[in-house]
Amino acid sequence: MSAPDLLHSEIEEELRASVRALLTDRCPPSAVLERCEGPRPYDPALWRALADELGVAGLHVPEEYGGAGASLRESAVVLEELGRRVAPVPFLGSAVLAGVLLLAACPQDALLPQVAGGALTATVAVPLSTAPGAGFPAAVTAGAGATLSGRVTSVADALDAGLLLVPAVGPDGPALYAVEAGAAGLGVVRRTSLDLTRPLADVTLHEVPGRRLAVGEVAERALGQALLTAAGLLASEQLGVAEWCLAATVEYLKERRQFARRLGSFQALKHRLADLWLETVGARAAARYAADTLARGGPDAEVAVALAQAHCAAVAVRAAEECVQLHGGIGMTWEHPAHLYLKRAKADQIALGTPGHHRAALARLVDLPGPVG
Repeated sequence: MSAPDLLHSEIEEELRASVRALLTDRCPPSAVLERCEGPRPYDPALWRALADELGVAGLHVPEEYGGAGASLRESAVVLEELGRRVAPVPFLGSAVLAGVLLLAACPQDALLPQVAGGALTATVAVPLSTAPGAGFPAAVTAGAGATLSGRVTSVADALDAGLLLVPAVGPDGPALYAVEAGAAGLGVVRRTSLDLTRPLADVTLHEVPGRRLAVGEVAERALGQALLTAAGLLASEQLGVAEWCLAATVEYLKERRQFARRLGSFQALKHRLADLWLETVGARAAARYAADTLARGGPDAEVAVALAQAHCAAVAVRAAEECVQLHGGIGMTWEHPAHLYLKRAKADQIALGTPGHHRAALARLVDLPGPVG
């Protein structure tokens, strides 16, 4: 087993530069705010550009299955940059959750090249709050003829997905099914969510026809791997959110004056930002270790993911809170994008397991006894 590598390669830095340049050109804060005021926050043109021009929809999928043949390290770089822009694209649901699940469950299926190439947007029909190791969901049941019935709440990236990958329990036990958007008996209804840039939807199924992709242990293992990977890479998005908030706050305090002095010259504010910088550096190491461990298939992947989520989620929230507060009055307005980062950070904090859940999981994984009552 290879040793962990927390440094970014030249290729990864080139990928970062390409993604950042595209997002700078096509995803300014004003455009994100404008889309949040409409009925469809997602930006399909931006997603097509990311998928077609940069191939991000299938970075970690091998070339033989229609992907770019890179690794989860590269996907983490993309998520970090998307977090910097709170970009309204379905990368987490389609490229990560659905892509990893298809690769683990049925790599030979014709759906994988479509998802990896960006021609088809997909998501996994589980609540966004579902944590790794939560067990196979039983909200949907499969009847005779692979018809599915049930209801799944708070599914991310479902509104604009052309394909739903639905975990269901049937006569043969746990299984994964493919359901096309628009199928008879399928309902996808948007629900009110805190994060305007990643809307959630409730999915209802009433005898919806599905195609079985995997069953039994294969289905359980594939879903578990998808959730674990998504939780680990979500730390990179949280890192991107924290880094933008820190950088934006520093720039603002360097220019904003009060009592004829720049706010950044006040010692108390310097200390706050120095503490936040230290926490962000720690988050960068934790997120990078999780991505590298997942990419290598390291034996301590569960530990790395639990550690990254337990730390990065809190850092992102604190950075966003400091950003709003230290921007003063302007930070409280709709026109300034700080509120988008705070909402994304708070939503990410409960996505794929809360920090408390991951701390408890970490304690079990490293055999650390809890407090004695």
